[in-house]
Amino acid sequence: MNHSEPKVVPKVYFIGAGPGAPDLITLRGARALGAADLVLYAGSLVPEAVLEHCRPQVQTINTAGLHLDEQRGWYVQAREHGWTVARLHSGDPAIYGATAEQMELLRGLEIGYEVIPGVSSFTACAAALGAELTRPEVSQTIIITRGSGRASAVPPREALGGLAAHGATMCIFLSGRQLESVVAELLAHYPPETPAALVQRVSQPQERSHRAPLAHLLDGLTLSEWALTTMILVGGALGEDLGVTSRLYDPEYAHRFRRADKEAEA
Repeated sequence: MNHSEPKVVPKVYFIGAGPGAPDLITLRGARALGAADLVLYAGSLVPEAVLEHCRPQVQTINTAGLHLDEQRGWYVQAREHGWTVARLHSGDPAIYGATAEQMELLRGLEIGYEVIPGVSSFTACAAALGAELTRPEVSQTIIITRGSGRASAVPPREALGGLAAHGATMCIFLSGRQLESVVAELLAHYPPETPAALVQRVSQPQERSHRAPLAHLLDGLTLSEWALTTMILVGGALGEDLGVTSRLYDPEYAHRFRRADKEAEA
């Protein structure tokens, strides 16, 4: 009686590579990357240093120069050979990751996939600035958005001015080439003294940041030097010494894990 080898079922892991530093990938992501037979990574945004988590001699493909049909060819090969594929995306795959069309493609090829979240660049930027993006009585909302670009336009109902009207903390991705127009739109809704910052290549060796009131954010800068891999952050929560605190650690505040301090109440 002949026993055929069991068919190996391929699988694709969409892995959030984090903002760039190789040690800011999650443990789960690093393990999946280390077990992959084929690694596809967006080399325009994912530094090669992150590939240190791969097995030696594993095949790695920089997809920056590939259109979707060309990437499809690698997925077809994975299906034929039963390969496990790691698909690395910068930050978290759920934010501007262009993953939805790949997932649709994989469903059509009947290839299973799993998403492993990553550290987003907007939280990495907050860490680099030593800032909390939500502050009591200042802002409890974070708006993540981007300027319109050639690859995809922002829907008119999500125009920057309309979002800025809320006065919330804003983290603006992929807009380094539009700094002047972005700041002009923000100034139509935020007071000129609103704290703002630019952070470029966060968590990477080339990281740099610049902080200033919104009205003076671009003063003295060579804008072309900030055109790529730069995030714009703005909002009152970025300010220092605001004099506001959360009640969470107030001695008079009781919750299921802590009783109120009676002396403090008195």
